[in-house]
Amino acid sequence: MEARNKVANDFISNRVIIQVEQHKGGGRRWESGKMAAEDIDASPGGQAGPGPYVPFELEEQEKKEENWKELVKQKASKQCACSTGRAKNLVLGFFPILSWLPRYRFRDWLLGDAMSGLIVGILLVPQSIAYSLLAGQDPIYGLYTSFFSSIIYTFLGTSRHISVGIFGVLCLLVGQVVDRELGVAGYLTESNMTTLAGMGNRTVTVGPACDRSCYAIVVGATVTFTAGVYQVLMGLLQVGFVSVYLSDSLLSGFATGASITILTSQLKYLLGLKLPRAQGLGSLVKTWYNLFSHIGQTNVCDLVTSLLCLLVLVPTKELNDRFKAKLKAPIPFELFVVIVATLASHYGDFKERFGSEISGAIPTGFLPPQLPDWTLIPNIALDALSIAIVGFAITVSLSEMFAKKHGYVVDPNQEMYAIGFCNILPSFFRCFSTSAALTKTLVKESTGCQTQVSGLVTALVLLLVLLVIAPLFFSLQKCVLAVIIVVNLRGALRKFADVPGMWRVNRVDATVWLVTMATSALVNTELGLLVGVLVSAFCVLGRTQRAPALQLGQAGHLDLYVDLATYKGLKTLPGVSIFRYEAPVYYANQALFKKALYRCVGLDPLKEKARRRKEEKQRRRQEASPGEGDAGPQSRDAVSTKIFLGQGASVQTLVIDCGPIVFLDTAGVGAMKEVRKDYRELGVRVLLARCTSSVLDSLHRGGYLEHKGGDTEQVFFTIDDAVSYARSLPSQNGDCETYC
Repeated sequence: MEARNKVANDFISNRVIIQVEQHKGGGRRWESGKMAAEDIDASPGGQAGPGPYVPFELEEQEKKEENWKELVKQKASKQCACSTGRAKNLVLGFFPILSWLPRYRFRDWLLGDAMSGLIVGILLVPQSIAYSLLAGQDPIYGLYTSFFSSIIYTFLGTSRHISVGIFGVLCLLVGQVVDRELGVAGYLTESNMTTLAGMGNRTVTVGPACDRSCYAIVVGATVTFTAGVYQVLMGLLQVGFVSVYLSDSLLSGFATGASITILTSQLKYLLGLKLPRAQGLGSLVKTWYNLFSHIGQTNVCDLVTSLLCLLVLVPTKELNDRFKAKLKAPIPFELFVVIVATLASHYGDFKERFGSEISGAIPTGFLPPQLPDWTLIPNIALDALSIAIVGFAITVSLSEMFAKKHGYVVDPNQEMYAIGFCNILPSFFRCFSTSAALTKTLVKESTGCQTQVSGLVTALVLLLVLLVIAPLFFSLQKCVLAVIIVVNLRGALRKFADVPGMWRVNRVDATVWLVTMATSALVNTELGLLVGVLVSAFCVLGRTQRAPALQLGQAGHLDLYVDLATYKGLKTLPGVSIFRYEAPVYYANQALFKKALYRCVGLDPLKEKARRRKEEKQRRRQEASPGEGDAGPQSRDAVSTKIFLGQGASVQTLVIDCGPIVFLDTAGVGAMKEVRKDYRELGVRVLLARCTSSVLDSLHRGGYLEHKGGDTEQVFFTIDDAVSYARSLPSQNGDCETYC
């Protein structure tokens, strides 16, 4: 007996659950609870007899409160510490190539890197020239951009597979800024001008060497420099995590909307029309209006050339996509079309005979570096910010996608540095904005790329073109470049076919996609990105506003409580209502939380108290009425019975499952206190189950709980624990303070 007493006391002191098996009429029931030592001794033979249910408790760890000043001091000293090891880590972290290049496996990787770099370089030649047209620049600047970005990302990037260079959406954004600033400066036509007559009192005069093309690349390089500075600053501030707020549906909708704008902007080259690029809101509609207004001026030579190039490139690109698993490398049909079209234009003298627009003189070599135009930065600062965000988001999303596929890790903040310097440094050499490009990255991966050595091979191919081959593209028609751009938009435009499936899977994501796409295409490209972010944020808030509010039932005799509306065969417990709210409770939805709770429980405290006040007034009126004195006591008893044995009598305990509630703010804690107060006045206990530590801390700081770890008779670790405690108490009718 003494031994059993010692064991029982040990269990009680350590607050351990004792499971007691009770036999009643051959039945078997397991209860979870702690039995007092005297209950064990009092039972015959030392067996545990029935006793009051005592909830299971855990002893909370003592948390050391850190002084924020000491914490800041420790982090500052850690960041500012200077040692050989830290200096080495900083250098290796900033130049990842120093980490992987010494371990480069030449025998296994060199052939794949060389092949992928060569193929991507061949594909980049016509695309770089074509996308220069989209950015409002001369062809040579597109080649410069692809060359420098390939080299810089090789040294600074952490992804092994992505191809950094010209990206259509960024070229569109840069081109819109360039055309706007050309208009402000007085370049209303494409003819060369040497005096830049500004708007208002602003007049800018430059040397005779700075014509329209010169000023266009000055604007493009300044935008690129500013965007790169933004990206580097974001890297310094460690805000690489912002990419998670740009969902896949948002980026896809933005890219598709921008693709529609790109397609529309290239139609004038396909038709051989000389039209200014529409600016401002609704530029897509303006462009289509101008196209139909000038359709009679279509250049037949450009139209025929465009149709022939489309008839060649569309089927051949489809063949490349269909047989990419069997082909060791995609066939560079774009390069073949460019070569054939250049030869035909040169020997057919299309410019002189038919008035076709051609690329013109493409110089060889490199121009000396020049600084950005600092006076332009205030005008283009906001545009550069949107370009920086889009470029970073595209680069990080592609980097993480291919890193996950091939089993390695990329650093988002280092990617921010890499893409930032891919914009800052080339801007001094007359380049425009760059980012990762999906099409070229897929080609790079499928042709055996293992590391960014392939980027160096691509740069060598482009260097050969820049030094030797570039002038040969003098007679290349601009309509051919426009066809290359349009054909490469197929992937983005195919997203329209995915909309029905996206709608079936998740209507919220489909809505974000549609709104972002429509705004980017019909209103404004940069505004489309902002609207997409806002719509995504409102959708997240909307999900918390319309969070599921469930009434739970027990599954058989198991400790399992699930939604009554979802599963059959569940049973409700007499006098106990179990409620679950699947969202955080904060200032925006605390009123909805209370409304959903009252609806599920079937007892609105405010309405019930109003009903009681009304009946109390009726009782007093009846007492005051003459001739009804004999009926007064009976009436009082009836009213009293109706008051205290209404819905409040059917629900004696309310258990709130707080498991899905990830946090509570001040308004949320206030809502919980109001619920407890209102139900207490009706004689209904409110118990909380499965509270997280953060929720318990919020309840304690807000005054809902007296003890930090939770009060034993209010907070329980499981729903079953709370239900068992509620059923062990005597049923109440009235203020629960009398019975708890």
